[in-house]
Amino acid sequence: MLKGVSMVLPGYSGGTEAEATYEKVSEGQTGHAEVIYIEYDPILITYRELLTVFFGSHDPTTVNRQGNDIGPQYRSVIFFTTPEQRAAAEEFIRGINSSSPAGGKVVTELVPFKEFFEAENYHRDYFAAHQDAPYCQIIINPKLEKVQKEFAKLLK
Repeated sequence: MLKGVSMVLPGYSGGTEAEATYEKVSEGQTGHAEVIYIEYDPILITYRELLTVFFGSHDPTTVNRQGNDIGPQYRSVIFFTTPEQRAAAEEFIRGINSSSPAGGKVVTELVPFKEFFEAENYHRDYFAAHQDAPYCQIIINPKLEKVQKEFAKLLK
């Protein structure tokens, strides 16, 4: 839904296991996190703008947790592919942390990208196919509404 983003795939990354499935990752024993793989055109959307949406659409201050989802597979993590991406993310995090000294500190991990395991097909377009499901109504829909409101200028 963002300008310049040409592909988004759900999947898993960052663990030690040689393969990843939803069942294995959701048990929290593989070391993998649930992630998305993004391809984008930096002329149409900058890495900094992607960071803005990323940090603005989830809670980066809780260790191994996103809402009711608890465990290392739900950690806040950025897998960078270049030293420039790492530096930009570090700078962005410093800016967040210094903007509100009383607020929670960002715990988002910055990790070199190694391997991505694409999630099972039923994870693709999950919200579109299950909009009436309680999880989508309670968790996903408010996040989408927030992105649509706060980042309208970045939307297609």
